[in-house]
Amino acid sequence: MKSAHPPVEWPTLLLLVATYLLWMLATTVLWGVMPALGLIAATLAIAQFSSLQHEVLHGHPFRSQRLSEATVFPGLTVFVPYLRFKDLHIQHHFDPNLTDPYDDPESNFHDPAEWARRSALSKLIYRVNNTLAGRMAFGPALSIWALLRDDARAIRAGNRRVAFGWLLHVPGVALVLGWLWAVGSMPVWAYLLAAYLGWSLLKIRTFLEHRAHEAARGRSVVVESRGPLSLLFLNNNFHAVHHSQPSAAWYRLPALYRANREHYLRRNDGYVFRNYAEIFRLFLFRAKDPVPHPIWPVRRTDSEAASADAAERRNIGGIVEERNAGLFVPAE
Repeated sequence: MKSAHPPVEWPTLLLLVATYLLWMLATTVLWGVMPALGLIAATLAIAQFSSLQHEVLHGHPFRSQRLSEATVFPGLTVFVPYLRFKDLHIQHHFDPNLTDPYDDPESNFHDPAEWARRSALSKLIYRVNNTLAGRMAFGPALSIWALLRDDARAIRAGNRRVAFGWLLHVPGVALVLGWLWAVGSMPVWAYLLAAYLGWSLLKIRTFLEHRAHEAARGRSVVVESRGPLSLLFLNNNFHAVHHSQPSAAWYRLPALYRANREHYLRRNDGYVFRNYAEIFRLFLFRAKDPVPHPIWPVRRTDSEAASADAAERRNIGGIVEERNAGLFVPAE
């Protein structure tokens, strides 16, 4: 059977080229002429690159996953190895576990029992982190700490897959440092700041992508924006559409939503915002959700359990495909 995936998805590939060009310009000419402009441009390029990595792990822009992943091999984002991002995000796409404090690696909710044992300082930090301003300021640092802590434990326990992800990240970051040393004019400290700020921008998108809801289908948001942030996030503001059709390319998501708007809003129980200006107005200094999961534990319905089985089969298929691509390292 002929694949429905085109040989090359040109919008994604051209945007990837443009992102690399902006990144190179930011770390050389722009930093030399006006450091503030170079920092802003590098921040935008790194955030865009992270969004493109998300496209790649979902099978774009080439039919060959190995070729697609080669296009994002350089460690522009510094803090998160691509392979770790991929594995954790695939786990996140197991929709029946969305917002689960333990089984959803992208959840910001805590188990209420674990939350009750936290210190007053820890509770204050995470409460601030539950505002949009706090998430942008402190969210990347908290995510970096959690990733390093959990991955160090996994590596000590003998998980070769996690260790391989970090090992593969070393030459990717070395390419970035080599560029900064041999060609660029931006110092390493400024680049690390740009990488942090790039992640901070992405926290705008992830801040309310998911909510606590009894039904898995009601947990993913739609932000009906087509502005600059929508491009930076590669239309993942139409997040309910993305979770419904995770293999759909970023440039198809708005049309898919427009063609079935009522369906998606009925499916996600009306979890929708008009634009990011509305989100900033509502939540810049106010929490959207409590930190402890408000309806934990969440029971699965029979239909969601069936969906979970189907999702598990898809994930297993993805692992088999990855094994065939020569990238699979089993966990022990």
